[in-house]
Amino acid sequence: MDKQKLQEELKQSMMARDELRTSVLRLLLSAVNYYEIQKGGAGYVASEEDVLSVIQKEAKQRKDSIEEFKKAGRQELVDKEQSELKILEGFLPEQMSEEDVRNIVEQTISETGASTMGDMGKVMGVLGAKLKGKSDMGMVSGIVRSKLSP
Repeated sequence: MDKQKLQEELKQSMMARDELRTSVLRLLLSAVNYYEIQKGGAGYVASEEDVLSVIQKEAKQRKDSIEEFKKAGRQELVDKEQSELKILEGFLPEQMSEEDVRNIVEQTISETGASTMGDMGKVMGVLGAKLKGKSDMGMVSGIVRSKLSP
């Protein structure tokens, strides 16, 4: 997914008068533009990987907001955030199942020779390259923690 594709999606959603999708895409493009400015100034153009990381960040923010709104008993805000999250997830690659992630974590731990929590950074570095965009890294971190804990 690149920035130009997002702009095309925005045009289509505007013509279809899909207000929620249009709103989410505008916010997403704004976040990509902000990322570009932060990364390299006026001449920098976000790569597909940059756009993917912005989409993941926005999706994570929605997940965090959903949890907080649930705690506060604000169901109408939970529903809104879930609708936005569903749209954002449509732009992410298909996520791996927890079972597949567990298998990759176990394989990586044995490949790196990790045995203690002190090795977690090394394991997460390798897993980051293998799983970026394909899995929630928070879940991956939790699985690694459980495997390396005594």
